Amino acid sequence: MALYIRLSCLMVLIISYILLPITDAFSEIRKVSRRQHADFMSSANSDDDSQAIAIHVRQRSNRGGRTILDVDDAGEVNVPSSSSSCNRRKAIIKGMSIMGSLMALESMGTAQPVYAAGKIVDQMNNEIITMPPPGRASEFQGVDNMYFPSWLEGEWEVTQTLVETSTPLGLKFIGGPAASLDIAAKSFEEQRSKIGIPVSLRLRWVKTKWGVCEDRLFNIRQRLDNFAGRKVVASVLYADVGGSNRASVLALGGTEADPLQTTLCYYKGPAAQKVFMLGHGDESLSDDGNQWAGFETSRSIFALTNKSTAPPVTTDSESIWTFERIDNDTVKGRLRLADFLNAQSDTLYFEARNRAVSLSDYTLELKRVAQ
Repeated sequence: MALYIRLSCLMVLIISYILLPITDAFSEIRKVSRRQHADFMSSANSDDDSQAIAIHVRQRSNRGGRTILDVDDAGEVNVPSSSSSCNRRKAIIKGMSIMGSLMALESMGTAQPVYAAGKIVDQMNNEIITMPPPGRASEFQGVDNMYFPSWLEGEWEVTQTLVETSTPLGLKFIGGPAASLDIAAKSFEEQRSKIGIPVSLRLRWVKTKWGVCEDRLFNIRQRLDNFAGRKVVASVLYADVGGSNRASVLALGGTEADPLQTTLCYYKGPAAQKVFMLGHGDESLSDDGNQWAGFETSRSIFALTNKSTAPPVTTDSESIWTFERIDNDTVKGRLRLADFLNAQSDTLYFEARNRAVSLSDYTLELKRVAQ
């Protein structure tokens, strides 16, 4: 069954490529740096003329910083135009959706990841982290999500500061598909240059019938735009999957506004990113409930939506948080982003043995926005 599903995914990719005309983007995308967060070159549309700014997009999957992208200007390029671009865009996104459904089906036989008591917070300090297996506890429930402590409900002014970054397995593991040491060294040095630089943004958590969860549509845009230093997001949408879909939410008493766990983000250019939740868990760290730890694993698929025949880039990551409520309007926390190689994108995947290839540690300071 698993082999059939993998072959089906491969067929979806091949069909998607046939629908797209050949361009030079394939050669470009293979050159880019990617740490576990997929690094790739994409083109951004211009409102004024046929030229656009090519942006270097490095995805850093996170949620308390999750889905952060660093976007840097890389030069001007011509963006091909075509009356069939809309159809190509739909074709590749449809392919991404089918791939996501097949991956969810393949993971249905695996156990829900469960850390023993106190082990989630241990992951904040361990140098070697292994990615937990995907979860499936509520695959057929339809309302699964990552639920946070109730006191996080509301909108917050957040200051997120990188305090440490490391490559536990060595630089070559962050050197892109070809394991280039030159690319790895430059990528790591660039990341280290951001240590101690605070980034300000707003984040929002909303109350649902099942608990308090992240307003992903709002937060993804906030993270991407603020870490990029400019507006890079065109739109963010929720996508239905078996474990979290609008029909189930409504049928079980939820609302149209309730967040789902899967998102589809379109950038201001021919690129899109779909993020699937693989597993999650949480625990209280104090008797009074004012200290909390949680984790979420996710898979992202990046694809160009223009004429490019470049294959989608798949990445896996884990976000680990600790939060402490100081008072009703103040929360302090930590965020660790652990990045993993993926069998579809990385030649060193088996050598990494499911261990994190890069770790990024942040402090979080949250101040409640007055209503």
